[in-house]
Amino acid sequence: MAKRPLILVTNDDGITAPGIRMLIEIMNGIGDVVVVAPDSPQSGMGHAITLNSTLYCTEIKVDDGPQKEYQCSGTPADCVKLAVNELLDRKPDLCVSGINHGSNSSINVIYSGTMSAAIEAGIEGVPAIGFSLLDFRWTADFSPLKPYIEKIVRNALSHKIPADVVLNVNFPLLPEEDIKGIKVCRQAKAHWVEKFDKRQSPMGRDYYWLTGEFINEDRGDDTDEAALAKGYISIVPTQFDLTAHHAMQQLNTWNFNE
Repeated sequence: MAKRPLILVTNDDGITAPGIRMLIEIMNGIGDVVVVAPDSPQSGMGHAITLNSTLYCTEIKVDDGPQKEYQCSGTPADCVKLAVNELLDRKPDLCVSGINHGSNSSINVIYSGTMSAAIEAGIEGVPAIGFSLLDFRWTADFSPLKPYIEKIVRNALSHKIPADVVLNVNFPLLPEEDIKGIKVCRQAKAHWVEKFDKRQSPMGRDYYWLTGEFINEDRGDDTDEAALAKGYISIVPTQFDLTAHHAMQQLNTWNFNE
């Protein structure tokens, strides 16, 4: 009998978030599941790690889902580091992060705690996938995603994710019957026009809420934003080698030694 794969589950919305509970349920049907996730929401933390304060990690039981489950006081990246280097007795066969409440398509991947956890797993040599649904509501319905997540994960386990690549998967906010399928895409070129809502506390101190408008400046039909707009699930193969290889030749023409 084949050994069941060991699957590490994490997220950035916190260990009790509905998205991760659904992901745990799906992974239970595929392998042996260990959860290491933040004890509180960590959205927008990016790849932050804890250096100047203590980390706490406690084994808990939220429901009857995983084999073992730990809540961590740190960031999503901290959770993966602890799992791989301290808590698990062997390297996971796969790390899945999410299901995030909200989009991590396009430039949002840079800020995403969900994807940073998956990327940290990739850095640690663990194949990894981040899952996100374009619905920020805590009451989001994740049930239409079940068959697609299972299909993606089983493919990742059987075919193997390419080395040094992490998959960024985003789901459109649609009923299952309206999802048109899965597309492998590139990341759309987009940005946020930042705005700060300036307010004042009762004590007269200024404070700010970050807001903004998402601007998609990419008209290509092969992007994640285009796929999602047309009702497809987008998969973007993402790398953590940030070298701009195309710029090296030009930089080598600069006169650094004069």
